[in-house]
Amino acid sequence: MLRIPEKDQKILEQAIYLPLVLTVLNRDLLMIERVPFKLKQPYVDLIEAAIITIQKELAKIKRYMKEEQMKVKHIKSSGTFTIYLFFYKGYQEQQHYFNPRLRNRTEEIMRYYLYERFSTHDTT
Repeated sequence: MLRIPEKDQKILEQAIYLPLVLTVLNRDLLMIERVPFKLKQPYVDLIEAAIITIQKELAKIKRYMKEEQMKVKHIKSSGTFTIYLFFYKGYQEQQHYFNPRLRNRTEEIMRYYLYERFSTHDTT
């Protein structure tokens, strides 16, 4: 079994999660545009800013992955698991992700990009 270093494993997972977050945010943006909010622009601005930030982050990740000979390919989804194929420096490995875990992690990342990244965490 291929052992992908933790740093690169995180990059590969970001290549899975960030597109999922973008999909959800784009769908939400469409819903906000359709629903008669009294003041919808602040919501639109917040989501659009998050989308732009995620797109920039994803572009960096894709550049890094190309340089380091890394790829992620969605293989199939079932009711319980989604299977991805990781290509890493000439090797490949299948990874199974529990769908509720994918959903929960996607939600955590959304929360981060929508508002937690603006919080200041003073560790002193």
